Amino acid sequence: MSTTPPDSTIHACRRCGACCRWEGDVCLTEPDISAIAGFLQMGEKDFINTYCRLQRNRCGLSLIDDANGACIMLGADNACRIQPVKPRQCRDFPLRWNFPGWETRCPAAVNRKGGPAVC
Repeated sequence: MSTTPPDSTIHACRRCGACCRWEGDVCLTEPDISAIAGFLQMGEKDFINTYCRLQRNRCGLSLIDDANGACIMLGADNACRIQPVKPRQCRDFPLRWNFPGWETRCPAAVNRKGGPAVC
């Protein structure tokens, strides 16, 4: 996993929700769980039982997906229902973490000349 976008790519988020529909885990830290549960006015145990699952690598918790495969916290308007307290992983994308090929799947990724990141 890369820690910074490629030198030729700029990310200007459009809040389209594409990154909330990618396969994989939305990994949660203990501070994420506390903050999200508090924001949703739930106890941590209730939050975990309602909105979390075991990560695929079985090393922690992840947010569950909805029936269409999107993050459970993605609203119908492509807005994050927990935006003020969204998980560290989400806040850090793509500047502190990303994956190979992310710029081909993110409509907000543009090359430094102003065009799409991919031809």
